[in-house]
Amino acid sequence: MAPPNKLCLVLVIFLSIFSLSSLPTTAIIPKANISLSVPSSQLVENLCNGKAVQNRRFCLKALSTPEVIAAMDTTQLGTLIMKLGAANAKATLNLYNEIIKKPGSPQALKALNICVEAYKYAILSFEMVSSELVEDPETANYDVAVIGPEIANCEKELINAKVQAPRLLAGNRFVKYYVSMGYEITSTLELENPNEY
Repeated sequence: MAPPNKLCLVLVIFLSIFSLSSLPTTAIIPKANISLSVPSSQLVENLCNGKAVQNRRFCLKALSTPEVIAAMDTTQLGTLIMKLGAANAKATLNLYNEIIKKPGSPQALKALNICVEAYKYAILSFEMVSSELVEDPETANYDVAVIGPEIANCEKELINAKVQAPRLLAGNRFVKYYVSMGYEITSTLELENPNEY
């Protein structure tokens, strides 16, 4: 029989994989009633191949809804990305609020509260960027970019407080993917209309 330490390690790995496999991805990646073979639009392809996009596969999957594929221009696509980013941030904020209700250390509670504030900021920023896309893509670009450091600070606080919650880390990762997609689309809008701003 395996020594107790190895058995515990195997058990921890198994439980980690099991908990990750049961993530509520429907709240994070919009559920689409389409098959995976639906081709993405050229706009989506161009965006997901952009330099700023951190995860091309996630980008293509998140932007595979009929509404996104039907986007006619960069501004429309940007607005939809911001809506998806806000929805993702709201779903992750709900997870933080659930976990805060459970007993934990003062350090963990402090970290979780910092994350709650970061997610409130992220939601407001995604919503604000959506309205700025038409009139001021440069400001929209900045406003979406500053979400990233807020989420990074949240992650740092979770690590320092030794909060182990794979669902929260996955939510943080997804929000960072939406930030990178938002940064790419706002950069594209700036390039499309250089003299207007």
